Amino acid sequence: MDRKSLIILAVCVLLLLGLSPIADHFFPPKPVLVTSQTGELLHSNVTGAFPSNPVNSLAGNVPASSTGSNAAGPTTADYFPPMVLPSAPEKTLTVTNEDLVFQFTSHGGGLKAIWLRDYPAIINRTSDTSMETNMAALNSKAPAPVLALLGSNAPQGDNYFHLTQNGRVVTAEKTLANGLRLVKEFDIGSNYLFTARLRLENTSAQPMKIPAREVVVGTATPIGPLDDPTTLGTFWYDGRKAESISQPWFANRTLGCIPGTPRPVCKEGAEGTNIVVWAAVHNQYFTLAAIPGNHAPGVIIHPISIAPPDMTGLTNATSAFLTNGLQVAFLYPTNDLRPHQTNELAFTFYAGPKKYNRLADNGLEKIMDFGHYTGLFSEGLLSAMNFLHDDMGLGYGWTIIVITLIIKGIFWPLTKASTKSQKRMQALQPQMKAIAEKYKDDPVKKNQKTMEFMKEHKVSPLGSCLPTLIQIPVFFGFYYMLRNAIELRGVHFLWVHDLSQSDTVAYLPFLGGFPVNPLPLLMGATQLWQSQILPPSPGMDPGQQKMMRYMPLLFVAMFYRMSSGLVLYWTVSNLLSILQTKMTKMTDETAPKPAAVVPRKKM
Repeated sequence: MDRKSLIILAVCVLLLLGLSPIADHFFPPKPVLVTSQTGELLHSNVTGAFPSNPVNSLAGNVPASSTGSNAAGPTTADYFPPMVLPSAPEKTLTVTNEDLVFQFTSHGGGLKAIWLRDYPAIINRTSDTSMETNMAALNSKAPAPVLALLGSNAPQGDNYFHLTQNGRVVTAEKTLANGLRLVKEFDIGSNYLFTARLRLENTSAQPMKIPAREVVVGTATPIGPLDDPTTLGTFWYDGRKAESISQPWFANRTLGCIPGTPRPVCKEGAEGTNIVVWAAVHNQYFTLAAIPGNHAPGVIIHPISIAPPDMTGLTNATSAFLTNGLQVAFLYPTNDLRPHQTNELAFTFYAGPKKYNRLADNGLEKIMDFGHYTGLFSEGLLSAMNFLHDDMGLGYGWTIIVITLIIKGIFWPLTKASTKSQKRMQALQPQMKAIAEKYKDDPVKKNQKTMEFMKEHKVSPLGSCLPTLIQIPVFFGFYYMLRNAIELRGVHFLWVHDLSQSDTVAYLPFLGGFPVNPLPLLMGATQLWQSQILPPSPGMDPGQQKMMRYMPLLFVAMFYRMSSGLVLYWTVSNLLSILQTKMTKMTDETAPKPAAVVPRKKM
């Protein structure tokens, strides 16, 4: 490879390594516009034994002139003002069960935050925080609590609710001056489930019109500064398909980086239709989902601004692009309440880890986001990994290695046939070039003679690439599974302190704190070794062949910050491919050569 090619390759590698910070520097995510009319600053006065996660959030809407998801574009009525903030001091009520810690607030009369007792918020070898102050939290720093009632003229009054507790039931209630009574009851269950009821009671002797309103499901927020921001998002399900909406949809950038006109809101459903079976917010490993007792008419998703995660005790962590969240709410149309009539809505909530079996038991497995075409492979690989861990007693690092061995074993015959086909095609290149040169002025004849030649020698142009194409769905299935499997979170393997994160062992201060990740470097070395021993692809000129042999450097850049579990799979797969290539070569070298045909001498 000449010097110019090496320089181009080195520049590409550096650009890939710095792509994320470069994009964030030049095209930072824009927070939702906040004005004195559309947003307020919330402050928390939470106290107690549990982590406070102080709220310092901005909630607001954007100008109605922007383009949203509706065919005709959203109207001013699509933008409900944020939650009314009471002037009275906030009071909170904390309730616990074996799995969760619930914190209710008098501001909005809902569930302010949910902590998961068995899952830490931050897994970092340099952090010494205790579990009591390091629990993962859902809906943390959200501008509105779960089951908050929002609307342009929603019946919220001053939005200050009275909180009471009776056993495992927490009630938030208030009565407005016009006689409308609002009651919210939360029944703390088990297995990460709880139920809630929202009642609007007309206690007056006059009919009452209840305007269109939002009932808040929750807000997607990161658990900590080490979270993958690309996994933050929302889901809603209409009984046929699950729709995923995340930050890129609202950013509306061309090719993912060129700024476009931001979308201010996503609104699905219309008055008179009951299509929403469930809706959820999620980050990489946890979710908060709501299943209405009767299908909801619609769902609305707002991009919001939140306070950045706490960086205390962390080394070289960044939260520059973790200040955007997504608020999801069910939409309900205008309805009338006769005197002493009650309108009641019931919901079942799941607040917990994204474990496939738990979610599937509640019809929420789509939240795993395994992909449209690779979901079956991801589910099968996850089941195999959990079987090897739970029933065979293997650590999760070793389960990845064993599954990689099994996958390679299944595809071994195909890969072997591909290598041999590639070598045969390479040996026949001189004859095929001669045919191409002979019929260069007649493309149809050239293709016909080439196919006849390959058929005569029993080779196929698909023989070398078909096995690779067959393995692609399995690879992506493994990728999506490892990217979303909470089972790997916090799992140690060799020097890796967390298989769900990159295996950083040090930082280079003279390069601005650049992380040193040994596993991607090892992966690149094995892939470079593999590229040196594989036969070149037929028809590729020498310059392209040299370039392809150094392409592994680009893969190092692409995988450098990915989860260690995925890089471990790729590294082991490379080593097995090298072993197979060497074994195939040894077999070819030791195979008996066909005897030469000696022509008979003429008598």
